[in-house]
Amino acid sequence: MMTDGPSVLFDLDGTLMHTAPDLVGALNDMRVADGLDPMPLDVLAPYCSYGGRGLLGRGFDLTPGDDGYRAAYDRFIARYRERMTWESRPYEGIRELVARLAAENRPWGVVTNKVEALAVPLIEFTAFDPAPGCVIGGDTAGVAKPDPRPILLACERMGVAPEQCIYVGDSDRDILAGRAAGMATIAAGYGYVPVDDDIAKWEADAVVDTPAELWDAIQRLQVPA
Repeated sequence: MMTDGPSVLFDLDGTLMHTAPDLVGALNDMRVADGLDPMPLDVLAPYCSYGGRGLLGRGFDLTPGDDGYRAAYDRFIARYRERMTWESRPYEGIRELVARLAAENRPWGVVTNKVEALAVPLIEFTAFDPAPGCVIGGDTAGVAKPDPRPILLACERMGVAPEQCIYVGDSDRDILAGRAAGMATIAAGYGYVPVDDDIAKWEADAVVDTPAELWDAIQRLQVPA
């Protein structure tokens, strides 16, 4: 596929969209139902990087090996599925960004560790214009990031070479996966960065603190034509 510049792949939660209000909302719905006080969004948002596992760990002190974890996880997913479009929105400027990519004939797509059965309906509901060239979930390729295979599958589906692509994400797993796939990477410092993470140690090719900085960062990266 001939394009006018590098293609761009995005992580979903905390990079393309602000989904924490619904992820945290599902967790807090569970807490309230169990007679507990809800927890603040800003306290729980960094744990959204790890999905239900991270939120259950912080909100209920449950880990995957604990008795009752599986039931709690299934309960969380069921509640999140019910409300995942209530408050989740693209970050400010993201709709304009993907439109600019399209105007330059540059494909874009989504690679997330959120399972495909949740990621695809959320993206479809959000109705990006243009729609992404692919949505790869955490189960689509049989492995999740930081394994590079989901990103490589996205490139295959969009018909672009990995070295002609940029991956944008808000966790070290995203940057590791992008680098392993042979592409340039941008760390989204505005996202759900775990509280004890040092973004500088991720060794991304660029770091942005706001979505508004993404376009310039994409333009500055040296990507083979």
